[in-house]
Amino acid sequence: MSVVRVEHVSKEYQLGKQTVLALDDISMVVAPGRFLAIAGPSGSGKTTLLNMIGCIDTPTRGSIFIGDEMVSGKTPDELAELRSSTLGFVFQTFNLLPVLSAWENVEYPMLQRRDISRANRRARVDHYLNVVGLSAKAKHRPNELSGGQRQRVAIARALAGGPSIVLADEPTANLDSKTGESILVLMKQINETEKTTFIFSTHDFRVMELADRVVSVADGRLVV
Repeated sequence: MSVVRVEHVSKEYQLGKQTVLALDDISMVVAPGRFLAIAGPSGSGKTTLLNMIGCIDTPTRGSIFIGDEMVSGKTPDELAELRSSTLGFVFQTFNLLPVLSAWENVEYPMLQRRDISRANRRARVDHYLNVVGLSAKAKHRPNELSGGQRQRVAIARALAGGPSIVLADEPTANLDSKTGESILVLMKQINETEKTTFIFSTHDFRVMELADRVVSVADGRLVV
């Protein structure tokens, strides 16, 4: 059983007249409940691979399955629906809407979900702000929060929609060492208590130490 299956995926980009091979014949399987790190230096292809799994980008060749569903070939609308219902995202730049409060930022992605009632939506926001320890900051806007608090809001937002997978792209990169470590411990606790699968793109050794599996990427290939 797997939550993600990547089969012989390659990705090419055109830079002027030059073809750049960002991923070269990548295959991997992710089991449910993993705390997995895709590790490698800048330019290794790890973020490209994360974007493929997150249906943000599409492979040039190969297939990607989320659960038992092949996502290659889906329309942009179908991919958007899949991202909304199945995937949560945590970015290094937080990506919070500055005009919304913490509570509203967590709620916002669920507003388009017809399968989540207003009462359920409100309950989820309250629950996950409590999980990340920010119930007291619910009415604060991002510019009234520290970097660590903003990342906690982003984690609550990623979880509130009930995803089976949370994708985190260098989530500690813009945080100081102590704050970054507390964020990682929080995500590990959520992984263990809620059985949510976490997949990181990272070169942070602290992430690799906490991960129960590390996949190394270099020059677009898996390092065995």
